[in-house]
Amino acid sequence: MQKRKMLSTILCTVLAIGVMAQAGRSKTMKADPLDRYNVVWRKPSRDSSGSMPIGNGDIGLNVWVEEGGDLLFYISKTDAWSENVRLLKLGRVRVKLSPNPFSKGLPFRQTLKLRQGEIGIRAGNEDSEITTSVFVDANHPVICVEAQGRRQFDIRVSLEVWRKEKRTLHEKELFSAYGMNEGPHPVVVYSDTILDEKSGRIVWFHRNEESAYPLTMKLQGLASLLTRFPDPLLNRTFGGAIKGAGLVKEDATTLKSAQPGRRHIVSIYPLTSQTATDDEWLRQLDRVIAQSEATDFEQARKAHRRWWNEFWNRSWIRVSRTNSVSKDETANAFRVSQGYALQRFIAACGGRGAFPIKFNGSIFTVDSREAGEKYDADYRRWGGPYWFQNTRLPYWPMLASGDFDLMEPLFRMYGNALPLAEARTGLYFGHRGAFFPETMYFWGAYANNNYGWNRKGKPSSHVDNTYIRYYWSSGLELTTMMLDYYFYTGDKDFLKSSLLPFGEAIVHFYDTHYARDDKGKLLLKPAQSLETWQKAVNPLPPIAGLRFALSGLLSLPPDLTGEERRASWRRLLGHLPSLPAKEEAGRRFLLPAQEFGQLRNSENPELYAIFPYRLFGVGKPSLQTGRLTFQKRRVKRTGGWTQDAIQTAYLGLADVAASYTATNFSNHHGGSRFPAFWGPNFDWVPDQDHGSVALMALQTMLMQSEGEKIFLFPAWPKKWDVEFKLHAPMSTTVEGAYRNGELKRLRVTPQSRAKDVVKMNPQ
Repeated sequence: MQKRKMLSTILCTVLAIGVMAQAGRSKTMKADPLDRYNVVWRKPSRDSSGSMPIGNGDIGLNVWVEEGGDLLFYISKTDAWSENVRLLKLGRVRVKLSPNPFSKGLPFRQTLKLRQGEIGIRAGNEDSEITTSVFVDANHPVICVEAQGRRQFDIRVSLEVWRKEKRTLHEKELFSAYGMNEGPHPVVVYSDTILDEKSGRIVWFHRNEESAYPLTMKLQGLASLLTRFPDPLLNRTFGGAIKGAGLVKEDATTLKSAQPGRRHIVSIYPLTSQTATDDEWLRQLDRVIAQSEATDFEQARKAHRRWWNEFWNRSWIRVSRTNSVSKDETANAFRVSQGYALQRFIAACGGRGAFPIKFNGSIFTVDSREAGEKYDADYRRWGGPYWFQNTRLPYWPMLASGDFDLMEPLFRMYGNALPLAEARTGLYFGHRGAFFPETMYFWGAYANNNYGWNRKGKPSSHVDNTYIRYYWSSGLELTTMMLDYYFYTGDKDFLKSSLLPFGEAIVHFYDTHYARDDKGKLLLKPAQSLETWQKAVNPLPPIAGLRFALSGLLSLPPDLTGEERRASWRRLLGHLPSLPAKEEAGRRFLLPAQEFGQLRNSENPELYAIFPYRLFGVGKPSLQTGRLTFQKRRVKRTGGWTQDAIQTAYLGLADVAASYTATNFSNHHGGSRFPAFWGPNFDWVPDQDHGSVALMALQTMLMQSEGEKIFLFPAWPKKWDVEFKLHAPMSTTVEGAYRNGELKRLRVTPQSRAKDVVKMNPQ
């Protein structure tokens, strides 16, 4: 065993040197600090609840090794939308090695290697050990499984599908088709197709020959738009091919090695495409395979590792304890640092695809039990629609971590849906502008059960679900996020093609949709304050959103926005009512709305003036108003989509922010083995809101940016040492180290921005 440990150390050292050389870093033997947060398992898993995630931003795997059995993984893709708008798995793959290194009692080590973007598995006795590497190429749509052994061994690869015949979803499982449930039509799961090709590969696909799209558009009074906006579901086909050198076909779903060898490589090529025929999909698949195979395997792996190395070098936060705090704080600091790295990793694994990250599981759902029932890996609570309040939370922290490429799918989905939103506004309300429902399918329509199946006697603008009936402020928050994206990146093409068309349509909706009161101020009525107060007049979130977004739009370069737009924005800004507030004993605090009633949910809408609309907080004259508002909030908690941790950080409340953040990063209770598969909380596993809130809270404790100012340590606890690199507006990075109560190192790039850094005292 000593020999094995020595060999492992040598191999890891060689790999670390290679990675550092690629990055142009010093060729020293200094350990990679990211390696501390790798996830290591020393025994196999019971089932898919013991899976590890890996992905390339579009294609995702849940990887696990069965006790005494085989290597398995689910394959997911961000655009595998079914007939009924469920985001489905593509299938499951089983890899059987013979002799079996995973037999009970044999040495075993499975490692998620964050720096390399790979899962490595070493198993078996020393003289017959097999090392398996699993990764999804960061630059090509291909899954790679490489197995190498000290002795020759055989490999057998099988595709496993569970959608084998047409069936109807019933009762509790219908929740996975949220939006299509509660209606008059059955929700049907259709079977996959496995081709029995003569070639030495496995090919399979799921093809949508039915579609919920026409039904949805007609139900929602949008039938006249069907010819203008083509069906995005019909003929959508997703599946893939499995192949490998030296593998021969045993049957339609199984490949095996023609002869034993010391190295086997299996390649899997997933593809989603909307094609007129399945033959056209197959031709596209062949082209994808040819393009991927044009790159040598080792060269592709080097480029893959280079992508991940560059990703990790963009940004980091590594927390440790000071010498004066307890061992419990040491454990807390490690959990916070590892949780931060793992949540960012999961976002990267599922955040570069055709569609945004699903808050309720991303692309990493597995078999599960819900309300006493067992469901397959296609199941997720709340189904396929996007809730903006949930969807946004993985995206806000991407600004400070510099993960701008991961934000593009969110902007793209809403940008693509903007023409339909504008057309719907005209049909429903007879005026220009655009609104987006809080819950929507990826093309912009309401979830049908929220909109309402029974339309008798109701105008097309009427929405049955009172939780979202007048909840339209998502467009204002997305405009705010787009503004920040521009201020961080300086991307003028984005400003012209995305931000301005979107932001202008949203603010125009508010300008034309609502009347003015007797003082000439905008009167938001009927309205609601988020989902919580369902009858409201002048709710705070849209007023704060308009105030913040309009100010941001007016701060854009005049030569890129034009005077006509700017005059319109100034006029609307002057028409905004005051933020709803109350004064007690000479102290002012904010209210959810000017008038509010019909309490139904557990949000704190008044805190939207702190986050996402940063009107109150550190460095602002109204800090005490924000703090008193936070103190008086009705619901006090952390977890899931609750934003208290972020809001405390913006208010400079270091101890509370640290406590909430540590709690979130420690709160792993959903039955999953992987430490960052949070949830289910309010939604589903892995809950992308829970980890993202904690991720952003940690960033905001450490650094906040507003205008040209960069506030360092605005809510940082003295008890935590930290090394960090974060991004700020104007293409700025701030890198430093704080230890034992002192700022040991600070580097601001470009150096001209150093004058804008305001160093605050950790608390």
